[in-house]
Amino acid sequence: MSPGMSSVFETPQQEEVLESCEYHKGVRYLCERGITKLPRKYIYPALDRPNARKTDGSSTNLKLPIIDFAQLQGSNRHNVLNSLTKACEEYGFFQLVNHGIETEAINDMIDVGRRFFELPFEERSKYMSKDMLSLVRYGTSYNQNKDGVFCWRDILKINCHPISDVLPYLPSSPSELREAVVNYSAKTKSLYLMLVESILESLGLVGKARNEGPGNYGDAYLKDFQDGSQIIVFNCYPSCPEPDLTLGMPPHSDYGFLTLLLQDEVKGLQIQHEGKWVTVEPIPNSFVVNVGDHLEIFSNGRYRSVLHRVLVNPSKSRVSVASLHSFPFDKKIRPSPQLINEANPRRYKDTDFASFLEFLSSTEHKNKNFLDSRKLII
Repeated sequence: MSPGMSSVFETPQQEEVLESCEYHKGVRYLCERGITKLPRKYIYPALDRPNARKTDGSSTNLKLPIIDFAQLQGSNRHNVLNSLTKACEEYGFFQLVNHGIETEAINDMIDVGRRFFELPFEERSKYMSKDMLSLVRYGTSYNQNKDGVFCWRDILKINCHPISDVLPYLPSSPSELREAVVNYSAKTKSLYLMLVESILESLGLVGKARNEGPGNYGDAYLKDFQDGSQIIVFNCYPSCPEPDLTLGMPPHSDYGFLTLLLQDEVKGLQIQHEGKWVTVEPIPNSFVVNVGDHLEIFSNGRYRSVLHRVLVNPSKSRVSVASLHSFPFDKKIRPSPQLINEANPRRYKDTDFASFLEFLSSTEHKNKNFLDSRKLII
């Protein structure tokens, strides 16, 4: 620790100076400076802190519904589709096992992500940007341009579609990162497309569910999904000196169609279920899959995106890798006409990625406030 470092954050005047530069360098940077107390910029209001509504000191763990992808492709498909429907309606989340992506590819992504965040700041900072449209962006918090309170998170965000466009901009260190990202993005995109077919079938929009042949209504969507966006986000949540005062990510829903998340062995992800925050138990080599805002809109509210947040740990750092998928950035997302009728009227306005970025640039993203802005009054 450098001389006087323990008192660097002790006065509001000093923090005001640091706020314009130090915090935007990321949480890892602060940790490398040797902080022992949480800066004010990261302290959430009392009611928003992790233990604000916990009365008995206990923690609740949740085992999400498990979808066996191998069975989804087999003779038991009908029963697994029913389980998938229930998971999307009641939880907005499920664990995907037996998905066919090799353990090596999964471990490689967690490993290169962890090693990237361990690089010297001078190397990480080459990719630092506040521009939300950067193909490759190293940043911090949730939206560092707007967040009133910063969350305890650093990110490496990569726009992976098409991967050929982003390849020249990918970090050259660690040396294995480029190959790992190219390999993983292709495998997760393929898995996502097969999941989308199952989602469409569960909603009654493709031939298998409606006893129709090729060329039916659902097939028209598949082209949009194939050409759709894919963003990979490496998340780093360093160990935190005062974890009860902050969050790795505040409550939010994902703006896309589906998110496929890899977790390491450190717990941290929580979802809001039946009015309570519950911790998701990690399952090795599985994906946590969640419904995004676009799927809620597309399904006209039948499948719901669910609030989730991330806790931080006093002694362990945590790394996760999210692969966020949706329609092409310029495509309008609207409720499927086949899911609208007199009993279930249209509940959402059309939207697109540009609308989301405009929303982010004008306000602080909290809870499901973007999706709320898309709802129609019925």
